[in-house]
Amino acid sequence: MRPKDNTVQVLRSLTSRDVKGQYKRTLLGRLWSLINPLAQIAIYGVVFGVLFNAKPAEGINSGMNIYGVWLGVGIIVWNFINQGIRDSMTSYITYSGLLKKVYLPRWTLPLSKVLSRTITFLSELAVLTLVCGIFGGYEVLFRLIMLVPLIIITAAFVYGMGLILGIALVYFRDVEHFWTIATQAWFYGSGVMFPLSTVEKAQREMNEKGWNIFGMDVPLLQVFQLNPAFEILSAYRRVLYDFAWPEPERLLVILLWALGTLLVGTLLYNRFQGRIVEEL
Repeated sequence: MRPKDNTVQVLRSLTSRDVKGQYKRTLLGRLWSLINPLAQIAIYGVVFGVLFNAKPAEGINSGMNIYGVWLGVGIIVWNFINQGIRDSMTSYITYSGLLKKVYLPRWTLPLSKVLSRTITFLSELAVLTLVCGIFGGYEVLFRLIMLVPLIIITAAFVYGMGLILGIALVYFRDVEHFWTIATQAWFYGSGVMFPLSTVEKAQREMNEKGWNIFGMDVPLLQVFQLNPAFEILSAYRRVLYDFAWPEPERLLVILLWALGTLLVGTLLYNRFQGRIVEEL
């Protein structure tokens, strides 16, 4: 078997093993991939939709004005980003025993985690698309083709982040704890539960009250819009909630984030992967 064929086989085997093991020994099996986000939608829907009265704009072409559907898109996409990065980041630690026993291309470990999460993500998107079609109409089918490049770009971004953090974690175990804290802030700063209009309102209020940092206005809105997760979530909402094509400039920003993380991740991997087993 040629080395390339062997690598593909290893990657396929690792991905299959991870997919099968995600909900091993559970009564409901893969239904948990739907139950978990549904529980999150219910909880955040009550807290932010009812108590804080968060309301997204009406869908451009869908005409939907349903906070639960809008929230569902955000939660499912966010979970893919968050879980994919965390799984790929910890892949070297998870497979440390395997790495010490046999040789295999080490980049396949984080990639297999991303691929297995992508498979779960696809099933969740299928259910989400059905829900959007029920409430918004069959026109959602005319935009689904746009999900293909979006999923590829998102997976590339997740893999790039996983490579960067995975290498860092091998050398500095504190990274996992720092990342847990950073993820909490990232979650709230990605617009998962509230629309951009809420941030714009907060920005105006801070400006009116004279809030500043070293004499400059607090750049809350600018920081929010620089967040790659916010851009990714907005692109998916554009397709599934608005039934519209994502803005070209947004796609460009997402693509640049994906290529940037992949480049940095690849450089770090090439520089430090030779000592992974020793550091484990």
